[in-house]
Amino acid sequence: MKDIALGLMTGKKGAIFGVANDRSLAWQIAERLHAEGAELAFTHLPPPKMERRVRLLAEPIGATCIVPCDVTDDQQIKAAFQEINRQIGPLDFLVHSIAYADRAALHNPYYKTSRAHFAQAMDISVYSLVALCQHGLRYLNEHASVLTLTYLGSNKVVPGYNVMGVCKAALESSVRYLAGELGREKSIRVNALSAGPVQTLSAAGVGDFDKILRHYPNKAPLHRNIRPDEVGNSGLYLLSELSSGVTGEVHFVDCGYNIVGW
Repeated sequence: MKDIALGLMTGKKGAIFGVANDRSLAWQIAERLHAEGAELAFTHLPPPKMERRVRLLAEPIGATCIVPCDVTDDQQIKAAFQEINRQIGPLDFLVHSIAYADRAALHNPYYKTSRAHFAQAMDISVYSLVALCQHGLRYLNEHASVLTLTYLGSNKVVPGYNVMGVCKAALESSVRYLAGELGREKSIRVNALSAGPVQTLSAAGVGDFDKILRHYPNKAPLHRNIRPDEVGNSGLYLLSELSSGVTGEVHFVDCGYNIVGW
């Protein structure tokens, strides 16, 4: 499906945290924003191979602001925002697409999650959004938009999702609190996009993911899995003026699967 560019993001600038490769949902959103005229900055994990992966994607679309950032380190977050601001100036939007849980925590039953794995998953998958808003607030324009990525496992039991489902529940609650506070602070909107299953790097760590992919078309009202570009389109909506009155919401892009109760 070919999208028609309308210039909805012309003159807008934003930072994308969480692109790992061309299958990342954050990359689908980034491509759509770029097509609509946005100027983008990207972050990557410090190892050189991670920087190369992001550069191979970002540079062909004209993005030259590519900075390292480990979201478990507040100093790196501060430095990343300072460098992004130096290179492209104040931001109109921020995309948070970061989640991690140790493989053992995903493949073992939830009740066997260790304290260390629980704390690690919450820190990277949930607190990182708080930290980005905390350190990035001074660099966000009035009426800016913040978007994070979530999944149905936040409020339904999804086999194999385990501790990540608990993290996504906390992430969605964080979205509501952040929306309430940042809306009053600088009229900043904060929303979450809940996508159906897509074969991404993070999805590869979820047990029985192939079964989930096969299951969705049988139950979803549209009788199919989503296309990655549909995530990009919805990301554009939530980050643009098209959704200027929307904040604190979880927006589902899952072919209607979330409404089915049988």
